[in-house]
Amino acid sequence: MPLAEIEAIDGLWIALSVFFVLVALALSYLLVRLGGTVGRVSSFLQGLEREVLPVINQAAGTMERVNMQLDKVDRMTDSAVDVADSVDTAVRAVTLAITRPVQKISGVAAGIAHGFASLRVRKNPRGAYEAGRDAAARREQEIADELRREGGAGGT
Repeated sequence: MPLAEIEAIDGLWIALSVFFVLVALALSYLLVRLGGTVGRVSSFLQGLEREVLPVINQAAGTMERVNMQLDKVDRMTDSAVDVADSVDTAVRAVTLAITRPVQKISGVAAGIAHGFASLRVRKNPRGAYEAGRDAAARREQEIADELRREGGAGGT
């Protein structure tokens, strides 16, 4: 078959074949380039893994030590709270134990002072006794009121 007898369909088949050969060559070139890129990415990831894993291990160790220190701080704060509660309980117990006797002693002192003052002024022992007793009761009540205002213990 001579060259002059090529029909249009034969020309299209030749063009299509050339096109597929060119596409195959372009795809081969792209795949070779993609393989090189994948190799570089793989190498980069391996290096990154070598570098990052020790850092992650160090960070984990650091976090473990920080958690141990936080546990110690937690125990210390718990101990401090326990000590504060114990001190508060002791202060309340001492306050309750001392409040009433202090009220009485202060009342007696105020009563004696007012009683002697009344005896000197009025020269009446019975009136001095009553004035002293009233002054003692007033003083005890003043102390009880003051302790109540301050939030402490105390009563009559």
